[in-house]
Amino acid sequence: MTVRLPSTLADRPATDVRGRRFRVNLSASAQVVRGCQIRLLVHLRGLLLAAVVVGVPAAARTVVVNANGYTLDGGKLVRFSTLVVGDDGRVAGTATTTPAKGDTVVDAGGRTLLPGLIDAHGHVMDLGYKALAVDLSDTTSLDAALAKIKAYAAANPNAPWIIGSGWNQERWGLGRFPTAAELDRAVPDRPAWLERVDGHAGWANTRALAAGKVVAATPAPAGGSIERLAGGAPGGVLVDAAMALVNRAVPKPTPAQSMAALDKAMAILASVGLTQAADMGVEPGTWQLYRKYEREGRLTLRIAAYAAGIDALGKIARAPVRWSGSERLALNGVKLYGDGALGSRGAWLKADYTDAPGNRGLQFNTDAELRAQVGKAASQGFDIAVHAIGDAADAQALDVFAGVTAPVMKRIEHAQIVDPADLSRFAKLGVVASMQPTHATSDKGMAEARLGEARLAGGYAWATLIKSGAAFAGGSDFPVEPPHPFYGWHAAVTRQDRGGQPLAGWRVGEALTGEQAFAAFTTGAAAANRSVRTGTLVPGQWADFILVDADPFVLPADGLWKIGVEETWVGGKRVFKR
Repeated sequence: MTVRLPSTLADRPATDVRGRRFRVNLSASAQVVRGCQIRLLVHLRGLLLAAVVVGVPAAARTVVVNANGYTLDGGKLVRFSTLVVGDDGRVAGTATTTPAKGDTVVDAGGRTLLPGLIDAHGHVMDLGYKALAVDLSDTTSLDAALAKIKAYAAANPNAPWIIGSGWNQERWGLGRFPTAAELDRAVPDRPAWLERVDGHAGWANTRALAAGKVVAATPAPAGGSIERLAGGAPGGVLVDAAMALVNRAVPKPTPAQSMAALDKAMAILASVGLTQAADMGVEPGTWQLYRKYEREGRLTLRIAAYAAGIDALGKIARAPVRWSGSERLALNGVKLYGDGALGSRGAWLKADYTDAPGNRGLQFNTDAELRAQVGKAASQGFDIAVHAIGDAADAQALDVFAGVTAPVMKRIEHAQIVDPADLSRFAKLGVVASMQPTHATSDKGMAEARLGEARLAGGYAWATLIKSGAAFAGGSDFPVEPPHPFYGWHAAVTRQDRGGQPLAGWRVGEALTGEQAFAAFTTGAAAANRSVRTGTLVPGQWADFILVDADPFVLPADGLWKIGVEETWVGGKRVFKR
């Protein structure tokens, strides 16, 4: 419930338009006027004061009362019942206070209040586009996916291409990649192109392969592969760098479609309690869209952008764009790629895949190439975020980071499979481990098949990295995984999926405590995003907070993922209410 208390003129000091106290000096006038003229000027003075008082109200505060509040302060968990937000959108205090006249009072009704949660690795525009296209993330079989694609195509007869994402042949129990011929059954009349759930493979029908000029003689580009049929013809799935062959033929989104996608993404993220996200892989056009929204005051999410590679970075900016003003947008650095993903066997490993002898995945760059990219970005002051999933890719990134002397942030994104001998190097080299807990609970069965049990000693090793002193940031990699931060909190603490499997947790020695998980999605992610005024609710910080329907520090761990967000506030303004 929100109410505004009344105010009176007598409660307000006389101020000018900047809020400063002032005094009208009539001495000069008094020397040249007499009698009634003096009385007239005094009367006018009173009218002037009254007009100023009426025109400039006292500083408006928002006071949230009856809250079950939590925040980290100096790394320690503290509780509070009242949150005071100043008219500047920042926290003025968390002590019990009596609301003043003119304050806006929000009664939390005993609900739990937390700092706005932060995702250290996501893809904002991809989330929006996915929500507006065909989404296969809930399909459990090839037939179910084809039925959904066919229904979407029928509902969108004028779409020149059928675009979508979210398929996962492992979840379907297919035992292989799907084919173009199978996709033709759903969409025979126009190109269809659907990205795998991890974004590291694409599934094309025959018309999409033709649009991309992918034929039997087409060589796979460096860092990519083309799945082929027995006679050498393309089978329909293109992995990693090979995806560009079809992507270049896909019509670009219109400005209206891009704005719709951004609006949709921000609405989704606010609804799950995210107030800030690192957007990993921003193209020049997307950056311009973000700047437009920032100028117009339309960003309801704080975005820490990382350019999509060195070429994109050169087209966006010559130097970092740090948080400023209302601190809704920053360009911190660049995202580079070391390898692909486990699900498509694109992750670069030190030894062969257990389930694919002779295959060690995809090395995207030679050591010299990656060193040159990192060096160029660092010389301009940009932070470096390297996507590395396999143990060979993680080792390469660490080796290159060892030679960086510029005062920039060094991040490894995902760090899923790390050689145990390399785990301690994160802390020693000052490298942030930017990891996504739900990846472990989604990947567990597939990871065991790809690597075998013995090679998972350094896999998804969150607790070991934190104990070593490494900086740890939590995220989801949305839309690869759902953006819900409580899904990640649950996975981090239980090492179980949302079905409660496995019963004892998967490799539970790497589970986090509740406070560690909380920190990963608040202070840890904020630090990784160079956002010093978010992640906590102490005085001076931005009043980014959420009201939720359960207390995560009291609720049994297996119920953490069910926590619902009821309100989301950014900079002291509510941007979502269920």
